[in-house]
Amino acid sequence: MAMMKGTSLLVPSVQELAKQAITKVPERYVHPNQDPIVASNTTNSLPQKVPVIDLSKLLSDDATELENLDHACRDWGFFQLINHKVNPSIVENMKIGVEQFFNLPIEEKKKKFWQTPNDMQGFGQLFVVSDEQKLEWADMFYINTFPLYSRHPNLIPTIPLPFRDHLETYCLELKKILVKIIGSMEKALKMKTNELLEFFEDPGQGLRMNYYPPCPQPENVIGLNPHSDSGALTILLQVNEVEGLQIRKDGMWIPVKPLSNAFVINIGDMLEILTNGIYRSIEHRATINSKNKRISIATFHRPQMSRHIGPTPTLITAERPALFKRIGVADYLNGFMLRKLHGKSYIDVVKI
Repeated sequence: MAMMKGTSLLVPSVQELAKQAITKVPERYVHPNQDPIVASNTTNSLPQKVPVIDLSKLLSDDATELENLDHACRDWGFFQLINHKVNPSIVENMKIGVEQFFNLPIEEKKKKFWQTPNDMQGFGQLFVVSDEQKLEWADMFYINTFPLYSRHPNLIPTIPLPFRDHLETYCLELKKILVKIIGSMEKALKMKTNELLEFFEDPGQGLRMNYYPPCPQPENVIGLNPHSDSGALTILLQVNEVEGLQIRKDGMWIPVKPLSNAFVINIGDMLEILTNGIYRSIEHRATINSKNKRISIATFHRPQMSRHIGPTPTLITAERPALFKRIGVADYLNGFMLRKLHGKSYIDVVKI
């Protein structure tokens, strides 16, 4: 059974740093030369909005909604999902629990939950590969949730109740959403039944809770560097509905305005590979503001570690030959985790 490697250098807590009334950002967090936070909009028209997809319509085989999904995945790689039928109390319990979890005393976090030099699960940051590297203005807590054997033996059992139970319920609900969306994508792409779904019979799932404190110089820092996700499908909950997530489309950064009771769904590199580049993973980033903290929970899904992925046979045609080589899921992930986050560059290793 292949496990995910990848460690990250240990870094201090930004949440604790932000509690000190600093007026100037420490040098290690200053990111020069980044695109400005304000979504650049050259025309005077309103900026484009990320598509909204209604899951209940998809599941009732609404042809228009299936077309909308197809368009969102081809043109955007991102959409907000409404009417997803996850019980609102499950979502509410997650929102309350994650806020309380981030507010645990730093001593308790350090003792029970901090990353160790040989494991990236826990509190800290990811993709920190050198001591000179610029850091992100964020704390995150990352855990593997499924399959069960990929879990860290001490982290989830140590999470305080009732949050631990709410977390388990939430993770199972999102696995169900994954299956429904992948099934709808099969229909939209006119694939054979289960041709895509079979890769997600026992999917890998990881959960990343993000805490972005306010910053006195938000234009000098970044909450999460521009990147595309390595897996297949990410389901994001914008916990406190503070804006910050932006996606790169047509050379502009477009904000994803949080909708109440919606999940933000995005396509990762592995789904781009499986769909032979028809559905695309899109670069996105998290920006910071000077007034409010922002909290989000990203849940990543991918095929089993033992699988190999490449363009699905149905989607290889004379007009559209295979764009990617085959690669092991574990090989792709391990390569992705061992470097800095840098745009969408990693998928190039498998491009033909």
